[in-house]
Amino acid sequence: MNPTAAPLQRWKPVVVAAALAMGVAALGASATDIGPWYQSLRKPSWQPPDLLFGPVWTTIYALTAYAGVLVWRAARPPRRMQLMALFALNALLNVLWSELFFNFHRPDLALIEVVPFWLSIVALMVGAGSVSRRAAWLLVPYLAWVGFAAYLNLTIVRLNS
Repeated sequence: MNPTAAPLQRWKPVVVAAALAMGVAALGASATDIGPWYQSLRKPSWQPPDLLFGPVWTTIYALTAYAGVLVWRAARPPRRMQLMALFALNALLNVLWSELFFNFHRPDLALIEVVPFWLSIVALMVGAGSVSRRAAWLLVPYLAWVGFAAYLNLTIVRLNS
């Protein structure tokens, strides 16, 4: 056996998780247009500055990728594929929220969609926690941020009804 094969195999899930996280981030960013429509919305005084959202999401994507690596290493098939499916569902719901809110200019539909999005993070935490407690804890900031974003979404809907 090639002695360099084992270290390369160890890094493969890291590279894949990082690439997937960057892909989800890129899709979400491409859907996020903070142009005239968004600027015209009434927003609460407590909304964080727009410049804060990028670093927060970058951190969340990094933590989620790390959680995915831990889950990949800890879970065995077929459980591994079930958990990866939860990550994929969450990624889809993440991007869909941005599309609804920013591209379709439908904060009301985004508010409805944020419920399954948030629940998908809960499902990720429960699933990840079944194989890696650390992975579940790494997802806590994600859950908290999306909970905060949901409240912000609700407030924007109310202010702009």
